[in-house]
Amino acid sequence: MFTPRARTLALAALPVAALIGTAAFAPLPFTLAQPGTTANVLGDDHGTPVISIKGTPTRSTEGELRMTTIVATGPEADVGLGDVVDSWFRTDRAVMPRDSVYPTGGSEKEIERHNLDDMAKSQDAAVDAALNYLGRKPGSVDITLHLADIGGPSAGLFFALGIVDKLDGDGSGGDLTGGRVIAGTGTIDADGDVGAVGGVSLKTQAARRDGATVFLVPKAECSEAKSELPDGLRLIPVTTLKGAVDSLRALDRGGKVPGC
Repeated sequence: MFTPRARTLALAALPVAALIGTAAFAPLPFTLAQPGTTANVLGDDHGTPVISIKGTPTRSTEGELRMTTIVATGPEADVGLGDVVDSWFRTDRAVMPRDSVYPTGGSEKEIERHNLDDMAKSQDAAVDAALNYLGRKPGSVDITLHLADIGGPSAGLFFALGIVDKLDGDGSGGDLTGGRVIAGTGTIDADGDVGAVGGVSLKTQAARRDGATVFLVPKAECSEAKSELPDGLRLIPVTTLKGAVDSLRALDRGGKVPGC
């Protein structure tokens, strides 16, 4: 038999329990992400060179420059409470507000088109940034970038580094990579400024999984990159294309290299 107070508490608890029960099955406005693929911009993509250059001599390169990705649930995917709780306790998963991953909204096809458009703009900026860095006029050579099924602007820095490596290397006859597997991420503009991206802690995991020992990260995201940093992966913060090239040169020559 309930006392009046006990009865009030019991009845008041019913809506809370019902709410929790409903939340366990109702879709939530989150996106779940995990480490994605990486791609060596100095290599091939499905048999086609990622970077093709015509109209000027190019270098044979060693080592790898790997751009990194994350894989996220789609904008229309149902993400439940159980999925969110499970991902919160895993280092190889991230829970992000859906609006931060898909700020433009729209259907999956619309977002895919938007991401591919961002990739195309990023490639154009990378070409301009690399040629500007090398002191060459835009349009002086024919550069084609090919990377299928990957969207977004975050490969810009690595496209630019790949072009520099193929045309000039480290400037002294060697490779920018020093024979290493270098990975990283970052947007770029035509002036060579490097911008922040998302999912950096997941991208470091993808990089280490695929053999990288060095990761170039936008300086503003050092803290996030360090939060789940895999063993054996060295972080180098960058803010510009020139800074990234200088750091890779210093790394190969045993010079002073910035760290996060």
